[in-house]
Amino acid sequence: MKHNLFKSSKKLGHQNKQSFLAKSLSVFMILACTSSAVMQAQSKSKEKPNVIVVITDDQGMGDLGSYGNPYIKTPNIDTFYKDAVRFNNYHVSTTCAPSRGAIMSGRHTNRLNVFHTITGRSLLFEDEVILPQIFAQNGYTNGMFGKWHLGDNYPYRPEDRGFHEVVRHGGGGITQGPDYWNNDYFDDTYWHNGKTEKYEGYCTDVFFSEALDFIETNKDKPFFCYIATNAPHGPLNVPKEYMDMYKGVDGLEEKFQRFYGMITNIDDNFKLLEDKLAALDIADNTILIFTTDNGTAGGNKVFDAGLRGGKGSEYEGGHRVPLLIRWPNGELSGGKDIDKLVAHYDLLPTFVDLLGFDFNPVKPLDGKSLKPLLYEEAEEWPNRILYMDTQRLQNLVKYRKYSVMDDNWRLVNGTELYDMNIDRSQTTNVFDKHPEVAERLAVGYEKWWQSIMDENVNERYAYIKVGSPEENPSRISSHDMMTGKFGHMWHQYGATNASQATGNWKIEFVEDGDYKISLCRFPRESGLAINETFPAEKQRVELERAMPASTKSDFEEAYIYVADLEKTAKIEKGQKEVSFTAKVSAGKYDMEAQLIDKDKRLHPAYYVYIEKL
Repeated sequence: MKHNLFKSSKKLGHQNKQSFLAKSLSVFMILACTSSAVMQAQSKSKEKPNVIVVITDDQGMGDLGSYGNPYIKTPNIDTFYKDAVRFNNYHVSTTCAPSRGAIMSGRHTNRLNVFHTITGRSLLFEDEVILPQIFAQNGYTNGMFGKWHLGDNYPYRPEDRGFHEVVRHGGGGITQGPDYWNNDYFDDTYWHNGKTEKYEGYCTDVFFSEALDFIETNKDKPFFCYIATNAPHGPLNVPKEYMDMYKGVDGLEEKFQRFYGMITNIDDNFKLLEDKLAALDIADNTILIFTTDNGTAGGNKVFDAGLRGGKGSEYEGGHRVPLLIRWPNGELSGGKDIDKLVAHYDLLPTFVDLLGFDFNPVKPLDGKSLKPLLYEEAEEWPNRILYMDTQRLQNLVKYRKYSVMDDNWRLVNGTELYDMNIDRSQTTNVFDKHPEVAERLAVGYEKWWQSIMDENVNERYAYIKVGSPEENPSRISSHDMMTGKFGHMWHQYGATNASQATGNWKIEFVEDGDYKISLCRFPRESGLAINETFPAEKQRVELERAMPASTKSDFEEAYIYVADLEKTAKIEKGQKEVSFTAKVSAGKYDMEAQLIDKDKRLHPAYYVYIEKL
């Protein structure tokens, strides 16, 4: 460029040559300034810290060595614990999807349509603005790896909600209804950005490996990485070498050898994550968080960390879990304990505050920024009243399995009161000795519950959208069928066992058009006919559970009712699916899809495919 400019100047007069040179210098100065500004902008962009959240499934506070467990081997997370800011009074929901919904939204899970783990009540309302969307709007690239559990169909999938790179299993766990057929934790098929893809290796290893690739690809720009393991959620399938680590330990039966082995595998992967951050020289500018989604799924029978109850319980062991945060560049390291009462819905406003995000909530948040606690600036931090409950029903029910908490007290189910300063394990009910405390917390619960009812959650539903170019055809499972009697219809084993249930799906057809609706017992990838039988999968030492033998079903008819389509069709021998075609007008509908056996008993179509033709 410089050569051509000066070659052209030879044809100019002296004055014109000077003028030309002045203009050229000006151009170069502008280019130099522009380049400098770009470099400064890029540098400033990279000054934004990366954020990594590692959240495990069904691991309680007692399932770590750092909280006193004498059996479990978690040396890497224990070392991280020593260098992290530790929230020791951090509370989540008592089961999987509810906790994830609150983390993502900054709002209590009962407001979100995520107060169950199945039956359409784990689909996070579309109009909620969630964490990855906020990160994306503020210049971050987002990756999600592992367990989502907030919807498997458009518009509820993680790739619909702000994540740019996604590798996930289906439903609330590997082997559940929405998951790819016959996954067993080893060499499984997952959804990669909406498309199925086969992976080699153990599930936790795969999810961390994919996360590390994402981190390396995006190391030069700010990223948000959400690693949500399905382990140690059941079935307790684990590599043999990890189970063998706990062989011969007195009092540790096989299920706990498996459970602890899954956690030690997570711990090894956590070390690989830390090593990657160090190798890329981004550890200091990364906010790294370790936490879990609810209380332990049985680990309290071995070691309870002084907490009563486990997963699903309204007592402390059901919802008090670890929250460890480290960010060296933000001076959040070196080890520090914070004992103030905080909750999962505090994470979103904390990120917004810490990172200076541009964000104006559309709906009121339940969460509060923890930045003042992190930096010891909370001179007047309030004694908050927080609320946790276990619903797991088709609709919200007042006074169901609930705990009202403040810094000092727990009111449980309206009749039990515990002084947490002297009775952390909740063994002595002092309800009659402190009526004024019980009354204050009870009044708080009444106001809180009314605030949820004012949002009409029981009258609102999350509709799966079909006929959209974002997902066509839609693969829908009975996991998300609304029913009061669910048996095992939410699981792949429900299809093999021909579990009975009736109910409907909330479906929105986004466009007028011709649609093909196919009813199946088994998903298409299985290749199985509706009435096909097969033996149980051969058990391996790594597997606690494998696919059971199928129950002889004798299904004779398939029934569909949606919009103005209502039809029954005979099921022929060897038929894999029964399809109906119809013109359907755009709109929201209740859909019934049933398989009817020779005794006229009703079963759900465990898998339904809806395709806009």
